[in-house]
Amino acid sequence: MLTVHHLNNSRSQRVLWLLEELEVPYDIIRYQRQADMRAPKELLNIHPLGKSPVITDAGNTIAESGAIAEYIVGVYGGGRLIPAPDTPERLRYVYWLHYAEGSAMPLLLLKLLFNIMPKRAPALLRPVVRKVSSQALTTLVNPQLKQHMNFWESELTKSEWFAGSEFTAADIQMSFALEAAAARGGLEQGHPNAMAFLDRIHARPAYGRALEKGGPYELGR
Repeated sequence: MLTVHHLNNSRSQRVLWLLEELEVPYDIIRYQRQADMRAPKELLNIHPLGKSPVITDAGNTIAESGAIAEYIVGVYGGGRLIPAPDTPERLRYVYWLHYAEGSAMPLLLLKLLFNIMPKRAPALLRPVVRKVSSQALTTLVNPQLKQHMNFWESELTKSEWFAGSEFTAADIQMSFALEAAAARGGLEQGHPNAMAFLDRIHARPAYGRALEKGGPYELGR
């Protein structure tokens, strides 16, 4: 049976949601973040990078959210949650499936890091670290993140979901980026379509079932 190696408060929550949408049976092995928020060393026994999400299935070990989504939809989807081949929707689907981790999440991770660095710096260095972090956020991270959030907003004026009129795995993949942006990126300011997208996904029964199985899910600010 497919097994999800699930790290709390992480992107592996999307994997549980995808499996719930497709009603695929699966097992969960849970891992808890350490005090420094890093994944525990036990995940190194599953994959050499020791990161989550990662799944094991039929002798395969698969990491990376996009690769996992492609595998699950390809093996278990039966044509569900993916647009038909050779359509504009399929092209959009592929783009958003990979954009989520390739373009959106690096910016959100930088924002998180620059926000927490001053808090974790030694007391004597804290003023310097705070100044550097603030400048990086102001001149680099925040303007780019705003550009990306405006991009999401614009795309969601064209259709209800990222790939078109139908909900797909690309929306699951994009969910973490929008949830993180809502938690600590100011998405709620001037992005009503993006916020409505979050309301729609949170209302899906499969999303709720995934939360029940995955445990507390707080991205924080």
